[in-house]
Amino acid sequence: MAEIDHIVIGARTLEEGARHIEELLGVKPTKGGAHPGFGTHNMLLGMGANCYLELIAPDPAQPDPPHPRPFDLDDASLRTALEAEPRLIAYVASTPALDAVVARLGPSQAGEIREMSRGNLSWRMAFPPQRQDMDNLIPPLIQWNGERAAKHLRDSGWRLASLEAEHPDATALRASLTDRGLADAVKVRPSPHPRLVARLRHRDGREVTLTSA
Repeated sequence: MAEIDHIVIGARTLEEGARHIEELLGVKPTKGGAHPGFGTHNMLLGMGANCYLELIAPDPAQPDPPHPRPFDLDDASLRTALEAEPRLIAYVASTPALDAVVARLGPSQAGEIREMSRGNLSWRMAFPPQRQDMDNLIPPLIQWNGERAAKHLRDSGWRLASLEAEHPDATALRASLTDRGLADAVKVRPSPHPRLVARLRHRDGREVTLTSA
């Protein structure tokens, strides 16, 4: 059974993204690090022991990667949208059986597994091939080697209350998520336009809704 590992906020720059999150949630994300070879870097916000928020942006210290940056960050329409303000762009799901899922679905659907690490953390990740992810509504899959990153982050008090995915072909999206063990983790409904909706709730009762469109 898979579960939501983290949600992803895209930004033109990390500085802009950090200001946006602080204004929205009242807390600033902490420094993460660079993703060598991917052309991105991030900041993180803890949301309990098993979930967090990732702020991601192109890394000006890295050369342009030989392949598109993850989460469609090089897509012209998304870049234009992020110039207006940072926004929710994707999510990542954790599975204890990454090899089995990728073997069953095949690399044409699940992508190829990549080894990644930073400091004491290491993980393996499979990104669905671009244009096979139904507008980022089918998530990359991650399997942590040891403890998950969320356990090492200061708790912000915010929790992911629900994650919803809207798409014109809700039946196909629901089937793809079920194939990845996410039938109960993501609420799927039909809509003329693809959209990801994350509802956050703070322990003091505050609620915030993040959307990709």
